[in-house]
Amino acid sequence: MVISSVAASQHQRTQPIVLTRRPGRWIDGFDPENSDFWRTEGRPIARRNLGWSIYAEFLGFIVWQLWSVVVVLLPAAGFTFTSAETFWLLSVPSLLGATLRFPYTFMVPRFGGRNWTIVSALLLLIPASLLAVVVGNPETPFWLMLVIAGLAGFGGGNFASSMANITYFFPQREKGWALGLNAAGGNLGTSVAQFFVPIVVSVTAGIGLGLPLAGWMWVPFILVAAWGAWRFMDNLSSAKADLAGSAAALREGHLWLLSLLYVGTFGSFIGFSSVFPKLLVDEFPEFAAVHVGAAVVSLAFLGALVGSLFRPLGGRLADRFGGARVTIVAFAVMALGAFGILGVLALGQFWLFLACFLVLFAATGVGNGSTYRMIPIVFTARAVARREGDGALVARRAAAALGLISGIGAYGGFVVPQVLNASQLASGGYEAAFIGFGVAYLVLLVITVVVYAVPRASLDGRRI
Repeated sequence: MVISSVAASQHQRTQPIVLTRRPGRWIDGFDPENSDFWRTEGRPIARRNLGWSIYAEFLGFIVWQLWSVVVVLLPAAGFTFTSAETFWLLSVPSLLGATLRFPYTFMVPRFGGRNWTIVSALLLLIPASLLAVVVGNPETPFWLMLVIAGLAGFGGGNFASSMANITYFFPQREKGWALGLNAAGGNLGTSVAQFFVPIVVSVTAGIGLGLPLAGWMWVPFILVAAWGAWRFMDNLSSAKADLAGSAAALREGHLWLLSLLYVGTFGSFIGFSSVFPKLLVDEFPEFAAVHVGAAVVSLAFLGALVGSLFRPLGGRLADRFGGARVTIVAFAVMALGAFGILGVLALGQFWLFLACFLVLFAATGVGNGSTYRMIPIVFTARAVARREGDGALVARRAAAALGLISGIGAYGGFVVPQVLNASQLASGGYEAAFIGFGVAYLVLLVITVVVYAVPRASLDGRRI
């Protein structure tokens, strides 16, 4: 019965579609599951919207992670914050960014994907401009710096609305590819910020510009993103808020287990990305940056770059070998990386320290992709095990879970810096933190093995 109804639905979706376009670039009748429509009109529209979505989200990640590189430049600009205070400046953007992901998810159905991309892009002007103003005055009080650092969380919220928007444009068979590109393009923003900001600041310091350009330099790009969204993106009337799907997902115990795994993978990626520049300065100041003429290049950008590039690989490997198996390997390598860093800190060997961190970043990237790929599979397996025949309801619940888990996972970006901060305050070093990270990754590995790698009746007897 279910198979025949699905086949009937697919048959109906080969009927001709006539799009209705309304003022404000609203589109009625967009149906990517209709194969004829997708080949002719749907794919070009979807790819155009995807391109501008990636660009806007890319800038969101740049603004979100600006403070990760700015904090290590503050002492040269005359600021005298303590190490604990700088850890808070690193943490609060992730805290607000993770929290904003939940309301941002529902902004697309409420206002339209194009409209909200314009608004969310323009909101990035606030943290970028305020950062530029306050870092130019060493007398700025810490509490004000903390508030403005928190506003960088606007960039973190962009991920949720961007992913929610793009999912409406692509058919099920291409969603993974599109969402993977969207996510990877956004993640690369962290690396780009950490690469270019030190260069621009150091090159322009001699002409009286310097650190404020860390914020001002992105303003033109943000304006281009808002203009591009206004000029080229579309609103789909088919994008509907799914509060019922979110409520159903929240009642599913596996949502919380998968969120825990995602805190371990994505949370580690964004958390270590934000603190890596500081860790390099603290532990190996002589190697933290490379001087090329008047320009200063921070090696910290390598971590976020490696993590971003390995994320699509994690999804691809999960498709081939299974998400649980790939996630298990990712956590094992992450544990090795954490314990390796612990050993290297005692040795004081920079290149081994960098190598261990890059291995850790690569594993977080793979784990990001594989864990994210597990989510719809787990929810589908749960539905089959419960004999739920409503495919549309299952898809809605899985889609809602993707948004919720991405938000919960981002809180790892707050947890990682604070664990390092607590370790430094308690012992004067970071060794205790990396022991804790390594043990946590092993615990998450065991959870993945027990719950998802071993066939269970509650998951239709599948290995996820």
